[in-house]
Amino acid sequence: MEEIYKIVAALFIIIGTFLSLVSTFGLIRLPDVYTRNHAASKSATLGIMSILLGTFLYFHYVHGHFDTRVLLGIFFIFLTSPVAGHLISRSAYHSGVKMWEKSVEDDLHNAKEKVFIKK
Repeated sequence: MEEIYKIVAALFIIIGTFLSLVSTFGLIRLPDVYTRNHAASKSATLGIMSILLGTFLYFHYVHGHFDTRVLLGIFFIFLTSPVAGHLISRSAYHSGVKMWEKSVEDDLHNAKEKVFIKK
C-alpha cells in the first residue's frame, strides 16, 4: 500500500512541475502583461499547490508525519495568488499599460463607457 501512496505523491509532484514549466513558457512567449499575468497566476498557482499536495501526501502516508504547515501553505497560496494576479492586472490597466494590438475586446473599457454614459 505504501508504494501506491508514493506513486500518487510522485504524480502530483510531476503534474505540479509540468504546470510550473507551462507557466514559465507562458511568461516567455505571451505578448503582453495581461496574458503573462494570466499564465503566471493560473498555472503557477496550480503547479505549486500540486507540488505541496504531493509533498504532504508523501510525508503523511509514507513517513507518518502530518505537517499542518504544508496544508497552511496550500491554503494561503490558494487564497492569495489569484487575488495578487487580479490586482497586478488592474494596476497595470489603470496605470495605462496597453493591451496587445491583436486583442479583440477590452471589457473594462466598455464597462467604464457604460458608467459614464448613464451619468
